[in-house]
Amino acid sequence: MKNSFSYLLLFLLCYLQVFSQQELPMHMSDAKIIPLENSMNKELQKGLEKELMANPLWRKLIKEKKMAVGVVDLSNPDQVKYAKVNGNYMMYAASLPKIAILLTAMDAIEKGEIKETAAIKKDMRLMISKSDNQASTRLIDLLGYARIEAVMTNPRYQFYNKKLGGGLWVGKRYGKGGKTNREPLKNLSHAASVNQVCKYYYMLAFGQLVNEKRSKQMLDIFEHPELHHKFVNTLERIAPNARLFRKSGSWESYHSDSILVWGEDPNRRYILVALIDDPSGEQIIRNLVVPVEKILKKQQYITAN
Repeated sequence: MKNSFSYLLLFLLCYLQVFSQQELPMHMSDAKIIPLENSMNKELQKGLEKELMANPLWRKLIKEKKMAVGVVDLSNPDQVKYAKVNGNYMMYAASLPKIAILLTAMDAIEKGEIKETAAIKKDMRLMISKSDNQASTRLIDLLGYARIEAVMTNPRYQFYNKKLGGGLWVGKRYGKGGKTNREPLKNLSHAASVNQVCKYYYMLAFGQLVNEKRSKQMLDIFEHPELHHKFVNTLERIAPNARLFRKSGSWESYHSDSILVWGEDPNRRYILVALIDDPSGEQIIRNLVVPVEKILKKQQYITAN
């Protein structure tokens, strides 16, 4: 009887762990969450490079550092895999860095520095789901550049690190007028790098942005994007039942997108980020999804066998 109870308890514990990993944010002890930079996978890296370099235009843009791509395989939370091309290369990213404003707002709310009003919650949602510039500017003015910079450079996150090529930065309002606080490496006003954006979504998926409660709140804001282009355009076609958590950006030749895909099938769970400096960037980003999923499926098959 005692042994039967022990087996039942072990089964329940295993079930609860597996079930908790089906939800977002995933529930794992901090000790088990490996820093993303330590999750580089050689086989996934080879597959990504081979697939991207097979396209002549993509190969040209990558060599000119006008294209950066990162993918994080979350199909097995205990064995996360990461691969990237031009990962540390910081580029102008238009509206994608609004994710930095969202995190800063959540951090300030949690610390009691600003009050979580209905208007602020509405602006956070508008800023992410519709990329509303007026809502973004209201939040920038409320938070201030110094607070945004402090959160991005916080040692806990290091979403902007000069030694690693920079990263996420918001130093200009999304509208005319006002002071600026451009980042120090390239004098960019709205910047991102694939490594730092992938790390942002990775920490979000594991409930590590501010805390689990605020991470869940942020995930709710990211879900159900109301702009249906780039990654979302393709995913709504090939994976209509998948949950999508997303923020993109475009300005002139600069096109960026970032997404956490959470499919019903655990094998379709990943983070994908792309930064493109090319007039055809929007279409390139649409076209990235299928080859990236092909790479992920191949690596998952190799691991399983």
